[in-house]
Amino acid sequence: MHFKLLVVFVEDSKTDLVMKAARDAGATGATIINNARGEGVNRAKTFFGLSLETQRDVLLFIVEEHLSRKILETISAAAKFDEEPGQGVAIQIDVEDAVGVGHQIEKLTAFVEDEI
Repeated sequence: MHFKLLVVFVEDSKTDLVMKAARDAGATGATIINNARGEGVNRAKTFFGLSLETQRDVLLFIVEEHLSRKILETISAAAKFDEEPGQGVAIQIDVEDAVGVGHQIEKLTAFVEDEI
């Protein structure tokens, strides 16, 4: 079984929404890194030097490669990434090797076979 790493940068208020969407699409879980900062095309607004931008979370999903695109598109639709700037970004990266994912393989084997 081969895996992809999905890296999702999203406003912290949308983290639960993204997690639910990803799980519904086949993800088995994620690691969440809180309080990240980012700057997109439009510069962040400030008030007397204090940033007015919202906090971001970084979500890391290790998902089975046949499910990765569906999960990525589901996350994008749920968080409305393509509707307006600053909603978030999600990317996928090939995972060359992984350990500690045996429990996922057991759970995903039947599910992936049905999808293919």
